Amino acid sequence: MSEVALQITDLHAWYGESHILHGINLSVKKGQVLTLLGRNGAGRTTTLRAIMGLTGQRKGSIKVHGVETIDMATHHIAHLGLGYCPEERGIFASLTTEENLRLPPALKNQRAKPMSEADIYAMFPNLSERRHSPGTRLSGGEQQMLAVARILRTGADILLLDEISEGLAPVIVQALARMITTLKAQGFTIIMVEQNFRFAAPLADHFIVVEHGEVVESFPAADLPQKQAVLDVLLSV
Repeated sequence: MSEVALQITDLHAWYGESHILHGINLSVKKGQVLTLLGRNGAGRTTTLRAIMGLTGQRKGSIKVHGVETIDMATHHIAHLGLGYCPEERGIFASLTTEENLRLPPALKNQRAKPMSEADIYAMFPNLSERRHSPGTRLSGGEQQMLAVARILRTGADILLLDEISEGLAPVIVQALARMITTLKAQGFTIIMVEQNFRFAAPLADHFIVVEHGEVVESFPAADLPQKQAVLDVLLSV
């Protein structure tokens, strides 16, 4: 039976006085890809941020590889093998691609071997070609690749990816899809927030729909055809 990489039970989260998440439940096994669907403002990004300890008050349970993290500081949570790629990407724009890749420290309790620069460049040929270019000279797609690559350099084995395909050219989106397929085959666990359903659909093992900070649908990829009508209503697509 596959190991549960991330288990969330009755998660509530706040920003100041605003109660955003209202009892989120989800479970992701090692090597699975889980996609969080929902309209803008539904609570999907807040779910990722709450997992990392980046919201205000949190209640409930978040277990990473069986370790309870609800009361942990963000840097301690990261050391359990979590890597977060926010929508704003978070690279050092004034540094070169190569310098960006050499900055991330390896996690103390890493469960995956930090990916070498050679492996990064093999996975992202665009970055190899731009290794001496500063972040300001990279395209949006190349910046997104670099943001994900920086996480892989830490040795994280659970990746939280927020809207990584947003606004990117189709050829770059295809490259990101190949990356996720490769990482999944290598045993990485991936939780994605995605608005691009065509991108997410063939990659995910399981889907969760969030609305008003609650899980309103949860189903395996095999059930996607029969859930399509429900998704059309919930996602207004």
